[in-house]
Order: sequence, then C-alpha cells, then structure tokens
Amino acid sequence: MAKSNYFRKTARYNGKQYEAYGTTELEAMTKLADKLAAAKRGEEAIGGAMTVDAWFNQWLTTYKEPKGMTPKSLGMYREKYTRYIKPRIGRLKLKDVKDIHLQKVMNEQAGMSSSHVKKVCQVLKGMFKRARQSRLIPYDPSELLELPATTTGTHRSITDAERAAILEVAKTSRAGLWVLTLLYTGMRPGETAALIWNDVDFSHNEIHVHAAAESGTGAIKGPKSAAGVRDIPIHSQLLPLLLAARGKPFSPVFPTQRGNIQNSGSIRRLWTGFRRELDIYMGAEVYRNQIIRSVVAPDLTPYCLRHTFCTDLQRAGVPLNVAKELMGHSDISTTANIYTHRDRDVLHAGIALLDGRAGTAAGTAGTAPTSIACGSK
Repeated sequence: MAKSNYFRKTARYNGKQYEAYGTTELEAMTKLADKLAAAKRGEEAIGGAMTVDAWFNQWLTTYKEPKGMTPKSLGMYREKYTRYIKPRIGRLKLKDVKDIHLQKVMNEQAGMSSSHVKKVCQVLKGMFKRARQSRLIPYDPSELLELPATTTGTHRSITDAERAAILEVAKTSRAGLWVLTLLYTGMRPGETAALIWNDVDFSHNEIHVHAAAESGTGAIKGPKSAAGVRDIPIHSQLLPLLLAARGKPFSPVFPTQRGNIQNSGSIRRLWTGFRRELDIYMGAEVYRNQIIRSVVAPDLTPYCLRHTFCTDLQRAGVPLNVAKELMGHSDISTTANIYTHRDRDVLHAGIALLDGRAGTAAGTAGTAPTSIACGSK
C-alpha cells in the first residue's frame, strides 16, 4: 500500500513500465489492466509522456495512411523507422528526445546511399515536426538535423563495349525488345511493365507514358509524379522492331511468358536472363551451364540504360529542359546532375563551338552514338 491509503500496482510491457493507483487494490489492478490493454492496442494517451514508438504508430496511422499513400511508400516509413530509428530512440519519451539523439541516428547512416539517408531524415522530420505542431513537445529536435557524408548512386552510362554487346545480344534474346526500349526511350522499368500497345502511337511516332507497375506489388498506377506522364518520340532504330512485334491494342507490349503484364519480380527475372546471355556473349567462363567467372560489370542494371539515354541526349545537343521532359523528371536538377557528368566528347564539342570549329567537331571529337529523334512528333 502506498502513502495516503492509495494502492500502487506496476507492470512492464514491451520494455516500458506502467503503474496505476487506486483507493482499493482492485481499483489499482483494474486501472493497470486498462492501461496495459490500451498499450497493446496502441492507444496510449496522446502527449509528451508517450514513447517515440507509440507516437510513430499514431503519426503514421493518423497523418500518413489517410492520404492514400501506396503500400510501398508506407512500407518505406515503417522500414526506416523499425530498422534505423526505433533501436536508438523508440523507448524514449517523446518529450525527452533532444536534437543530439536524432543527430546520432543520422550519423550512424554515414557512408550509406544518399537516397537512404534522406529517407531516414524525412521520417524523423515528419514525426517530430508534427509532434511540435500538435503541442506535444516544446520544440522540434529535428529542425537543424545535418546529413552525414553519403555515397552517390551507382547508375551510370554503359560503355561503348557494353553498348555493342547489348545491341548484338538483343537481336536474339527474348528480352531484346524490352532492353532496347529502355535504351532508346529512357523509360523506367516499371513504366515499360505497364505499357500496352495502345500506348504506342505509330501514327504520331510516339510512346505515351502514363502508368507504371508499382514496385513490390505489381499494381498499375500513375507514374512517380505528374512529370512522368509524357510522350516520347520513337527512336528510328526502335520503330521497325516495335512494328514487327505489334500486338492487340490492350495487350502488354512486354508480356510474361504466360502473356500477362510484368511485375517487379518478372521484370527482375527478365533482366537476369538477359544479363546472363550478355555475360556469356562477352566471354564469361561457363562450366556445366553455370557461369563460374562473370565478366559483366556488377553495377550494370536496367537503370544504366535509362541513364545512358539521358547522356545520349546530352551528346546529341538536346537542351536540358527538353531532356527533363523526355526523362519524366519532376525537378530539372535531377536531369542536370546527369548532364553535368564529365564526358570527353561533349567537352571537345563545347570547345569546338567556342573557337568556331563547330563544323569539324564531329571529325575530332570521336564517335557519337546514334542521334535521338526528339525534335518533332
């Protein structure tokens, strides 16, 4: 029995201690049971005394889920919180979290990809900004968070040797048309999965991009942003291949072997199969039908073909704002980051323009890739 004739009962759940008082032992036990039941349902009292864990669940279900976010986006929030935030501050009371706690969480992400680090920061800022706006805490400890050093993405343009091999293997590979479409249109793999023949407008020589297969679910939805809805002129090398493969208006351009629309898993297998063919063509060592010594670069991914399309636009002299539209980037800085990659041919062509030798630039700047047909419909 506690002082003043009150009974006190305590219990621990999920690493946190709960306590309740009552004028009788039964009353104290009943109140404690109610608190534990509420905690198990995630219904702890909303306030600064709640744990960060409890607030994350409340924040996600109250402010994120009702927005109609995709399962993939909601999964990102849960994954970043559960793996990188919860182990460090999940049991702290919301009101006790200081900026140093959050900065330590961010510092632990040093050396990881820029995308990952920004997403962890996004979760922290979203949680604590809303907690401050809801008057649950006196200040926002995430306000001045600093990002640690990160690594850049691995997407790159393909080499001349890779291009030559890809073009050759694509002639006979089941995935050949799909690979060449990535290379000559810059489409995202998810966008190619959602493509149907009705989207290939042969009368105007355009591909209409307006949907994409969601990674992780395969559900067809709108592109990542409004900028993703775009028309891409069909490259002269791609046009006859598409005409030869032309199917029914509402059938997928790149069907699975059963004729269905591709999902992220089948797209991954499609690339894996093509990559194996490419590896063997480029000289991989094979024993009993197994590759025992690969020669294909480990960082060669489908997105390298999209990156190559963008650098090909740059080499062809396509203006940055036009490239942004063709790539479907919502922010021109994303396109600019690719355009500003150093390229010897582009540098030589630039100096040729400066000193009046533009007319002879083609003869002195090396071989250029096939031009991209992007001027008119």
